Amino acid sequence: MRLAGLLRACLLMLAVAAAALHAHEARAQANFDRPGGDYQHSTLHSGDPAECALMCERDRRCRSWTFAYPSSPDEGATCWLKSNVPPLAPSNCCVSGVRGAGVLEPRSGTVEASIDRAGGDYRNFEMKAGEGDEACKAACEGDDKCRAWTYARPGYVGRAPRCFLKKEIKPPRRKPGFFSGVVR
Repeated sequence: MRLAGLLRACLLMLAVAAAALHAHEARAQANFDRPGGDYQHSTLHSGDPAECALMCERDRRCRSWTFAYPSSPDEGATCWLKSNVPPLAPSNCCVSGVRGAGVLEPRSGTVEASIDRAGGDYRNFEMKAGEGDEACKAACEGDDKCRAWTYARPGYVGRAPRCFLKKEIKPPRRKPGFFSGVVR
């Protein structure tokens, strides 16, 4: 009797571990592409990778997807649906996932992914190509007037990335393609 109970407990633990491992594998990954396997692509004017993940969920042929960030506000982002699951390739252009994967934004301490803190701006400027949200955060930290900042990826406000320095802390709003933070 005791052995049967121990066996059931072990099987239950294995099932829970397998489910946890499967859930971990199903996450979408920011800053990765999945080249190849494309059978369809669409322009997404929302600029939201979650919309691409949902398109894959609704299409029976879809096994994986790649969301490519827009290069300008007029062009929109591109969602690539794939008939297989190609290997991941590091690339800042994209967010990729497999069918069943929701979009989990990267978390890095004080940086708020997919968040805009609209309003309270006292200065904004175009950033150089290749400069990311960390450069915008550093500009805010180096300015005594700055209390918060928002970084817009290229293609969301203009062709180049843009940094907004804020004298007031405004409430966060979900907005794909934007990163924000509070420094004081």
